[in-house]
Amino acid sequence: MTVYGLHASHEQIPPADLLDAVVRAEQAGFTAAMCSDHFSPWSVRQGESGFAWSWLGAALQATDQIPFGVVNAPGQRYHPAIIAQAVASLASMYPGRFWVALGSGEASNEHITGARWPRKDLRNARLRECVDVIRALLNGEEVSHNGLVTVDRARLWTLPPAVPPLIGAACSTATAAWCADWADGLITVNAPRERLREIADAYRDAGGRGPLHLQVHLSWAPDEDEALALAHDQWRTNVHAPPASWDLDSAELFDIVSEHVTPEQVARTVNVSSDLGQHTAWLQEYADLGFDTVMLHHVGREQGPFIDTFGAEVLPQLDVTRPFPATAKEYRCV
Repeated sequence: MTVYGLHASHEQIPPADLLDAVVRAEQAGFTAAMCSDHFSPWSVRQGESGFAWSWLGAALQATDQIPFGVVNAPGQRYHPAIIAQAVASLASMYPGRFWVALGSGEASNEHITGARWPRKDLRNARLRECVDVIRALLNGEEVSHNGLVTVDRARLWTLPPAVPPLIGAACSTATAAWCADWADGLITVNAPRERLREIADAYRDAGGRGPLHLQVHLSWAPDEDEALALAHDQWRTNVHAPPASWDLDSAELFDIVSEHVTPEQVARTVNVSSDLGQHTAWLQEYADLGFDTVMLHHVGREQGPFIDTFGAEVLPQLDVTRPFPATAKEYRCV
């Protein structure tokens, strides 16, 4: 059985509206949620960038039992000790209900510090240092470190009852295999079936343990043309493969390079359909590929009709389960 959750997109939707959406999603039958952690949207048309960590505290309080995750890039915009403190606070208040996925980030969010945007190999090396710092702090150790990040005698005084999972974020087989050495699970985004299989296999073959998470971009509306137009309006800036998606540093630049992206191109990266049966089949495919958690990101800014319709007509057709407690120990026993 698979966990089906809601992805809350801070780049597109005001935080108060996202709070209403996750409450509605839990009531509709979604059994998990996660959110993005952006300083900048992907497009001027999206026009939002609420602070994920403030929102997470409110969302965990407003919902009854669903777990939450967030994708974060420590090392430039965030010092790893601060991320460890944020993780520890949420996990101590809501034990078993919080996890964090760690990635190397994008220039659109990280350039704000004024620091140079490093090469991908340096970003990965920096991320690994951050992971080790964060895990040590969550285990109650005092940490000093001199490298691509610097830490001086940091210690967390408020610790959670159990260390929450540190999930690896990957969009390539190389990064997935690299994450296997340190991660308590893997998260990636939707891609063609064979590509997803390759990413999952790369992680497992390298010894990766814990659950596989998938964030699925989708667009649904009662009318097919409306669903496609919605996806094209909101998500055409997200069709660009790395390194463009890593290195472009503003919403305005993403809009410029996306001026000639067609709706058909968007439909290659977003599951677009007015047919609920087709959406159900796509979601079942991801479960069949071995993904333990599938997070649904409806790329439209209006979430209510999508949540209600999928809760009533799609989720009942799937083997939906609730996740086990979100602790690193539990994840590593999978």
